[in-house]
Amino acid sequence: MTTSADVIERYRDSLSDARSPLAGQDLGIPYDETFGADGPLAPSADLVRDMGALGAGGLRSLQAGVRRLVNDDGITYGVAPEGRRAGRWRLDALPVILDRAQWQVIESGLSQRAELLDALLTDLYGAQRLLADGTIPAAAVFGHAGFLPAAYGTSLPGPRQLILPSTDLARDADGRWTALADRAQAPSGAGYAMADRRIVARALPGLYRTTELSRLRGFFDDVRDALLAVAHERDRQPRVVLLSPGPASETAFDQAFVATLLGLPLVQSEDLGMRDGKVWLRTTGREEQVDVILRRVDASWSDPLDLRAGSRLGIPGLVEATRSGHVSVVNPLGAGVLENPALAPYLDRASRALLGEELRLPSVRTLWCGDDEARREGLARLGELVITPIDRETGEPTVFGWERTHAQLADLKAQIESEPWRWTLQEPVAMSTTPVVADDGLAPRRLVLRAFGVASDDGYRWMPGGLGRLSRDETSRLVSNAAGGQAKDVWVLASADIERTDRDNAHLWLARPLPGMYRSVALAPRAAGDLFWLGRYTERAESSTRLALICDDLVADHLRRSASPGYAAMAVLLAALTELTTVRPGFTGAHAETALAAPVRELRILLGDSARIGTIAYDIEAVVRTAHAARELLSVDTWRVLGRLQEALDGLPEDGDGADDPVQDVLGQALELLIALAGLNAESMVRDLAWAFLDAGRRTERALRTVDLLRQTLAQERPPVVDGQLTESVLRACDSLITHRRRLTAGQGPASPVQAALDLLLLDPANPRSVRFQLDQLEIALREVPNAEVTLQIAQIRGLLTGVDLDEICAARRTGLQQLGHDLHEQLTALGAAIENAHFGRPSTQQAMRVSELIEPEGFAQGMDGGLTQQLGGMTQTMAGDS
Repeated sequence: MTTSADVIERYRDSLSDARSPLAGQDLGIPYDETFGADGPLAPSADLVRDMGALGAGGLRSLQAGVRRLVNDDGITYGVAPEGRRAGRWRLDALPVILDRAQWQVIESGLSQRAELLDALLTDLYGAQRLLADGTIPAAAVFGHAGFLPAAYGTSLPGPRQLILPSTDLARDADGRWTALADRAQAPSGAGYAMADRRIVARALPGLYRTTELSRLRGFFDDVRDALLAVAHERDRQPRVVLLSPGPASETAFDQAFVATLLGLPLVQSEDLGMRDGKVWLRTTGREEQVDVILRRVDASWSDPLDLRAGSRLGIPGLVEATRSGHVSVVNPLGAGVLENPALAPYLDRASRALLGEELRLPSVRTLWCGDDEARREGLARLGELVITPIDRETGEPTVFGWERTHAQLADLKAQIESEPWRWTLQEPVAMSTTPVVADDGLAPRRLVLRAFGVASDDGYRWMPGGLGRLSRDETSRLVSNAAGGQAKDVWVLASADIERTDRDNAHLWLARPLPGMYRSVALAPRAAGDLFWLGRYTERAESSTRLALICDDLVADHLRRSASPGYAAMAVLLAALTELTTVRPGFTGAHAETALAAPVRELRILLGDSARIGTIAYDIEAVVRTAHAARELLSVDTWRVLGRLQEALDGLPEDGDGADDPVQDVLGQALELLIALAGLNAESMVRDLAWAFLDAGRRTERALRTVDLLRQTLAQERPPVVDGQLTESVLRACDSLITHRRRLTAGQGPASPVQAALDLLLLDPANPRSVRFQLDQLEIALREVPNAEVTLQIAQIRGLLTGVDLDEICAARRTGLQQLGHDLHEQLTALGAAIENAHFGRPSTQQAMRVSELIEPEGFAQGMDGGLTQQLGGMTQTMAGDS
């Protein structure tokens, strides 16, 4: 049995095993972020105490709680395969803790480095003095895909061009921090860092509350201010947007969460257009000029006119709009050149030339093969080095020389010698370790720290800590989220004075007028369409679940009584379930007899098969998918409900077990959570256009589902006893049975149960489930965006309901009801199409000059979002947007 003390001692013993000689090089025992030679490091003392108290079992429970919280918050990473869910973010429960003095040293080095990179960026797209005097070889710059000649002469207003610098850091065996790589293209991960902090704060509430930490919120306030500061227009409040490649991006969560934290519209290229040399945001009912674009699309994909022809991710003419001063792009187009590892050998010289200072935060030692002397040295030691192309866009992988055979190294040497300017060789770095929760307690993992900065009036400010990223196992030198590496929350201790300053600044911020990005809530047609379909899918899933639950009840009561009226009602309702969901063959046609012999099997398919269109599982996955597409517009609590909803469906075993089959339990859980989701949206969303389109989708789908249910059940005349049971089941499915019974008892409404049900479900303006009520709510929801075609459709549907004579439509075997149901179905379907055409119609495909045909970008998921592996100082790492 492992004791609490054993957990700590076993971890400390494992640190000596982390020494990893590479090709005969002993890089030493890695520096550990938690333990020194004499015990826990001071910043981590309380954490070590808590780890020891928990023991192996407690640590496993803690990690399970973190996984649950990640699921509740809907934190995802990676591109979802077709028909599959995106992968969950992997976060370790234990934070990395740095003291204030350590962080100040790091911060100082990062700020100087950012100043250098900013000055270098200005020079490369301006005077190019460093290229002219040979401080940096021109071939090292011009051979990199991140250098964009089209961006020459473009600049942002203000003293700095590099607004959002980011650097990946690691410690060597002596505890010194080294810069592994600089990220300037479209740095990702700040949203993940904030999400990690929220999770760990809930997982370790005692430690979090008793530790004086520097908070992260202020960083995002600084980012907001920096974005507003680079707007060219000063005579009005600027509009800022976050440009995303879309929900298929590996870091879609990060992009949406950052947009939420900053209060920005999250847009895609189709939401933006160019007119009069300016960028315009297409919103429902109007267009708004865009002043600043925070881009998460790599620069080369940002303009199919001047950059990569055929890109569907960019805006034709964006380069010219930036050059004309009509829009500011952050980071600026062309900033990706700063990610070029071939610059690393020359940054010391550049620092002396541009800043007159020695570089305080060194880069990992790098040899650029375009330099003859460096190439000779590197090729002589190829098996000891990390071989990486200077461009990620080539798709060529980073290679660890010590993992290759002599023949493979010979091939690599030939490649390098044929195009030497395209390659760099880097020294491996030991990398510090940090404990993670493992099955038997704790295990060491290698740590890379991604730091995030933002330009300010007095230099650069940095997120305290940043995003910790880990190797996938004890021996791996690969730090990659895509390859299974975990993330770490990074805490920076703060003094009371600093915390007091943070509170004072927060007070001042709350007292300031809200900036221009909040002046109105811009809603792009694409986002409005996502919300509309979120409403429709949510209602569709709920109505199918209600009906399936009632069918399951009828099966339990009447399956073995085939001659009873209840069995007849059950068969009708099961057939209606098939017709409404379109999951066939189901309980209709020649398959009906077989399905009725084992109805729970069919219900299980309807509930659990997410690959079949129309099933409850499919609709719930569609709810999750559309919610992710509109994430920045929804309450954070939405994800807890959606996570539990997916868990409920995942809890359905593949095979049932007769009477103990859990289908009804899972249906009940799903219905409760869908009701909770509807209530959450109703009580949490401001009644703006986002709510209007979400509600419009729900109302449209509810009206259509109600009409179709009535058509499949009550529109055919049956024996009164069957009609009675069927009517009661339909009212249950529409959540109106109690009102129906109360009215019958009070003598209100028609005496016929069928007519009373029709009155309640079609005509009653006070019943939230009636078709009439849905029309009234649709008119209210869409009042702010009137459209003649939509108004006409609603009026026509209302006309069908006005003056309905219940006696007449229920006479003559209810042929009148059948016709009314058919007409309502057609008109409601047309109404849904009219709403889509009026408000979500996609703009015509943007066609750039000189491009004869738009094509899907090759390798979109990889090329855009960091699917390519990149060498970082002796390790490989991948990060979405990755920048």
